[in-house]
Amino acid sequence: MRQLRFRDPTGRTRTGEYDDGTVTAGNRSYNVDDVDVLPPCEPTKIVCQAGGYQDHRDETDRELPDRPDFFLKGPNTVAAHGDAIELPPGKEEIDFEAEFGVVIDRQCREVDASEAMSYVRGFTCVNDISNRDDQREEQNWVRGKAFDGSLPMGPVLATPDEIPDDARLDLRVNGETKQEATREMLIFTVGELIEEITKLITLEPGDVIATGTPYGPGPLAEGDVVEVEFEGVGILKNHVTTR
Repeated sequence: MRQLRFRDPTGRTRTGEYDDGTVTAGNRSYNVDDVDVLPPCEPTKIVCQAGGYQDHRDETDRELPDRPDFFLKGPNTVAAHGDAIELPPGKEEIDFEAEFGVVIDRQCREVDASEAMSYVRGFTCVNDISNRDDQREEQNWVRGKAFDGSLPMGPVLATPDEIPDDARLDLRVNGETKQEATREMLIFTVGELIEEITKLITLEPGDVIATGTPYGPGPLAEGDVVEVEFEGVGILKNHVTTR
C-alpha cells in the first residue's frame, strides 16, 4: 500500500491510499492535483547516515567504516513533494543528494537488527540538500545540513512489502540522470542502521532514517527541477528558487 498525506480542499489534513493519481480517504476520493501534498510523516528528528554507499565513500576518499556514521536534521528541514527548494543566500555550492528514507512506526530502543523491520512503517524518497560552503567549515554540520527546508520527502509512504530488496534509486536534474543505485548496494542494511541508532537514541513514531546517498551528488541552481525516484514509492519532485 502507498499512503499519501494531504490537505483536502476544505483545509483538513488527511491520510489516504494513493493509486494512479487518486487518493482515497474514508469514503471520498480526490485527484492528487486538487489537494496539497504534505510530507508523509511528522518526525521529531531525522537521523541521517553519512557515506552509506561505498562508491560515494570512494569519491570522497573515505574508508569503509566499522559502524555507520550519523548526523541529525530537525523537523524544520522537512519539505514536501512540490515545494520549492530555496537556495540559502550568499552560498556558492548547494548540492542534491538522492536517498531513500525509512519511517518508524512505533517507539523503539535497543532493537536487534533481526527484529528491526517490525518497527518500520514504510519507505519514502528523500533529498538531503547540503550546503557545502558551511559543511566544509563545521564539525557537526549544523549550518551545512540542518537549514530550513533542506529535506524534501515524499510523495508517499510505501509499506515495506511494496519495496523490492534491490529497489532502484535515481536522481534527475532537468531530466538528466545524475545518481543511480540500488537498495542492496548499501553498506549497512536497514536493520543494522536501526540497531545501531537505537543503542543510544530512542526513535519515535514518524521519525525518519535517511539512509545515505550514492555516487554523484552535485550542485543545484535557480530554475532547476530535481526528481528523486525510488522503486515502489514513486517520484519526489521539487523546483529550485532563490530568496
